[in-house]
Amino acid sequence: MPFGCVTLGDKKDYNQPSEVTDRYDLGQVIKTEEFCEIFRAKEKTTGKLYTCKKFLKRDGRKVRKAAKNEIIILKMVKHPNILQLVDVYITRKEYFIFLELATGREVFDWILDQGYYSERDTSNVIRQVLEAVAYLHSLKIVHRNLKLENLVYYNRLKNSKIVISDFHLAKLENGLIKEPCGTPEYLAPEVVGRQRYGRPVDCWAIGVIMYILLSGNPPFYEEADEDDYENHDKNLFRKILAGDYEFDPPYWDDISQAAKELVTRLMEVEQDQRITAEEAISHEWISGNAASDKNIKDGVCAQIEKNFARAKWKKAVRVTTLMKRLRAPEQTETAPAPATTAATTAATTAAAAATTATTTAAATDTAAPATPLTTEQPSASATPPVATCNGDGAAVAATTEAPSEQTG
Repeated sequence: MPFGCVTLGDKKDYNQPSEVTDRYDLGQVIKTEEFCEIFRAKEKTTGKLYTCKKFLKRDGRKVRKAAKNEIIILKMVKHPNILQLVDVYITRKEYFIFLELATGREVFDWILDQGYYSERDTSNVIRQVLEAVAYLHSLKIVHRNLKLENLVYYNRLKNSKIVISDFHLAKLENGLIKEPCGTPEYLAPEVVGRQRYGRPVDCWAIGVIMYILLSGNPPFYEEADEDDYENHDKNLFRKILAGDYEFDPPYWDDISQAAKELVTRLMEVEQDQRITAEEAISHEWISGNAASDKNIKDGVCAQIEKNFARAKWKKAVRVTTLMKRLRAPEQTETAPAPATTAATTAATTAAAAATTATTTAAATDTAAPATPLTTEQPSASATPPVATCNGDGAAVAATTEAPSEQTG
């Protein structure tokens, strides 16, 4: 299908709004995200359904940048495990991005519906994610926001493939990246520590995803923090910096040593020692027979329902606000000794950069409403947030989405 408009910088190539409506029925908004509205679009001539993301230019420079970035990245990629770009229209007021429609469920929902769930199932999911990420990395593209919410089954058939969505934070790695972007619980130590980073951040996020899928627990979480949001935020970043996670019993008792070894290599604190996506594909737990067939559904599902219903994982946050909180106790007390020298260096870097990062975030596009440096608590039915960057690379407030059907 030809693109409606493929020249982003040429004002003479603007589409007319009628070109969109003549070709597609957009219907009602089915989801509102931070930068865009999402529609289920129907092509009038064929009846085919697609996902349409509509970005309003008047919403500010960071929105315009996110739209342009997603278009540029998606035009570069073609992989079976990545939702494909179908069509683009750019009017004077809007960007319309049409994508394949994924009608399957999110991975969590799929697990909860299974009668039998094993390491082999998780290995199949992680393999597909690794193959897509290895492809992106071969093009020097860093996704920067890999998380379970961005993994969905393409359709509802038994052997449906996994597809990765949401590329508005993806970035070409032309030299190392500095701005802290992503979702807090999935951030790599080098991002938290305000170090320069690159493709290894995606491998860390895959390690977090794998940890959750095998145990039902996030790797950096403490029961004691449930009602203490301030300390939870500080401890989250301290633990990430130190790589402070464990394979806790009884949740990991039935998990193979090969699985634990791959998680450890994906979640290596030192980014230059972290396993690459290409290397991970060849790991015995992915390509061999090391993944166990034992049913782990009951334990995993119990922990998923327990952990991911909590407001703590569903709050709106700012990456830079968390960094500021990470710095606060060092002004009044001595922080616990980090596990490694690298973690110590990263923690110091994060503390020194926190004030600057927060100031930069506060100077975001004036078209967006200002957000106080506090943590909001939305309703328990909300889904996990996305902490993102503005056009200058500073982190801005995340939004919380209402539950809706996954559309990519």
